[in-house]
Amino acid sequence: MTAWIELDPWMQAALGLVLLGAVAYAARWLAHSVLRRVLGAVRQGVTARWARVLLSATVLKRLAQVVPSLVVQVGLPVVPHLPGTASTIIGNVAVALTVLHLVRALVAVLDALQASHEAEPAETGASLRSIKSYVQLGKLLLMFFGAIVIVAALIDRSPLILLSGLGAMSAVLMLVFKDTILSFVAGVQLASNDLLRVGDWIEMPQVGADGDVIDIALHTVKVQNWDKTITTIPTWRLMSESYRNWRGMSQAGGRRIKRALRIDSASVRFLTPDELQALSRVALLAPYLNEKLSDVQRTNAQRQSELGERASEPANQRRLTNLGTFRAYVQAYVAAHPGIHPGMTQMVRTLEPTSEGVPLEVYCFTATTAWAKYEAIQGDVFDHLIAILPAFGLRVYQSPSGHDLRSAVGAGALVPMA
Repeated sequence: MTAWIELDPWMQAALGLVLLGAVAYAARWLAHSVLRRVLGAVRQGVTARWARVLLSATVLKRLAQVVPSLVVQVGLPVVPHLPGTASTIIGNVAVALTVLHLVRALVAVLDALQASHEAEPAETGASLRSIKSYVQLGKLLLMFFGAIVIVAALIDRSPLILLSGLGAMSAVLMLVFKDTILSFVAGVQLASNDLLRVGDWIEMPQVGADGDVIDIALHTVKVQNWDKTITTIPTWRLMSESYRNWRGMSQAGGRRIKRALRIDSASVRFLTPDELQALSRVALLAPYLNEKLSDVQRTNAQRQSELGERASEPANQRRLTNLGTFRAYVQAYVAAHPGIHPGMTQMVRTLEPTSEGVPLEVYCFTATTAWAKYEAIQGDVFDHLIAILPAFGLRVYQSPSGHDLRSAVGAGALVPMA
C-alpha cells in the first residue's frame, strides 16, 4: 500500500495527461464539424471572393487542427502533480504545433487565393497575370518565420534572439537566397509593367524557347515550345536578357508577311505595244495602265516638241518595264486579296539587286493571326505570283541544278562546230 501511495501522484499526472489528450482530440473533432458544416454552408451562400478564399475546405480543416494544441496549453496547469520540466516540454511542443498548424492554414489561404485567381474568366484578363511568384514568396516567408518561432518555442528562447543571430549570417543568407531575390524582383517588374502573361507566345533563342508561356512561378517561367517540349527559364533572365513577345501581334489582329521573290535580272525589259494591249485586259492592271499610258504619251509628246528627231531614240523615250508593271499588279493583287488586312501597311518594293537577281519584296499583314491560316494565305499569294510571272515576261531566279547543267552540256554536244 505504501508503494502504491508513492506512485499515486505519477498515476494522477498520467491520467490527467490522458484525459487532456482525449479532450483535445474531442475538441478537434467538434471544431472541424462546426467549421465544416456552419462555415461551409456560409461559404455556399456568399459571392465575395475574399470570403470564399478564407472559408475554403482546406483552410477550415487546417484551422481545426490548431484547436488540440490550444486545448493542451490551456489544460496543462490543471493536470495534477505534473513535474515542471515535463510541463515546460509539453507546453513548448504544444506552442510549436500551434504555430505549425497556423502556418499551414495561412499557406492554404494563399493556395486558395491562387486557385481563385486562376479560375477567373479569361475575358477579364486577371487570370492571365500570374500571381504564383507572389504566392510562392509568401509561402517562403511564412515557412521561414514559422520555422524560427517553432525552434524558439522548442528551445524555450525568444524568437528575437534567433533573429538577432541571423543578422550576423546576412551575407550567407544573401548568397543562399540570391536567385530567389533576383527572381522576385524580376517577377514584380514583369507583372507591374505587364511584360509577360500566361498564354503569351515568346521567343528566346539563347535558351531554346519558342512557344507559349504556360506557367510563371517565383523562380522559373515554363514555355511550351511548338514541338511540345518544355523550356524552363529562370525568371530573372527575362529582365536581364532580351526576348520577343508576340502578344502585340495577336492583339493587333494581323500577322506580317515579309517575303521576297527573286526575279532573274536578265528577264527585265521594256514592254512591247502588243504586250501592253494584252495586259490592259487584266482587271487589276487596267486602272494602272490607263493612267500610266496617258502619262507616257503626254511625256513623249512633250519630248517630241522639245527634241525633234532625237525624240525617236529609245533612251529619250519614256516606256513601261515589265518589272514595274508586275510590281503594280502585285500591289493591286495584295490590296484585293480577302485574306490581307486592309487597315495595315501594304507595300511592294524592289530591293537592291544581288548576284541572285532582283528581290521583289511583298510587305503586308494577314487578316488573321492563326498560324495555319496565316501560312495558307501567304502560300496562296506567292503561288499565284510565281505562276503569273511568265505573263509579264519575267522569270524567277534559280541557281542551276545538276539537271540544268547536264541539259546544257547535252545541247551543246549536238551543235556542230564551226
